[in-house]
Amino acid sequence: MMSVRIYGDPVLRKTASQVEVFDEKLGKFVDEMTETMLEADGVGLAANQVGMARQVAVIDTTGGEQPPLVLINPVITAKSEEIVESDEGCLSLPGITLPVKRPAQVSVEAVDQYGKPFSIRDASGLLARALQHEIDHLNGILFVDHVSALQRTMVSGKLKKLAKTGSVNG
Repeated sequence: MMSVRIYGDPVLRKTASQVEVFDEKLGKFVDEMTETMLEADGVGLAANQVGMARQVAVIDTTGGEQPPLVLINPVITAKSEEIVESDEGCLSLPGITLPVKRPAQVSVEAVDQYGKPFSIRDASGLLARALQHEIDHLNGILFVDHVSALQRTMVSGKLKKLAKTGSVNG
């Protein structure tokens, strides 16, 4: 299992670079990311969160019923005008959950770990939220960047503690 980087780690704010080589090493990295996400009981994990600023994310909104979605070089190509608010958390911000407003539906283009292009059209619900959350990570954006200043102030103590100690309880 890989180590998940915690809020305050500079790699979480980096814009990830495009993946250009689709080889066995990438496949192993994707497998390790998937294992880490599942072990941590996460819905998604971006490469930044394990210390690699590369455009790789894995998502499992099925609770293990289907193989996780592997997104390499993902791009949101369309967003609905309808906005929905729902609680979000993050493996890199343990102990923090806040309501975040995001488009209700998104379409995404990406490639899989073998370099084969694919599209996800009009994703909604948890999948739409997870896609936006993980693609944000790849652009150095965290979910706390989407909340109001008041909400951020309410969790600022926890954020400072995470940045300082690497854990909420530390």
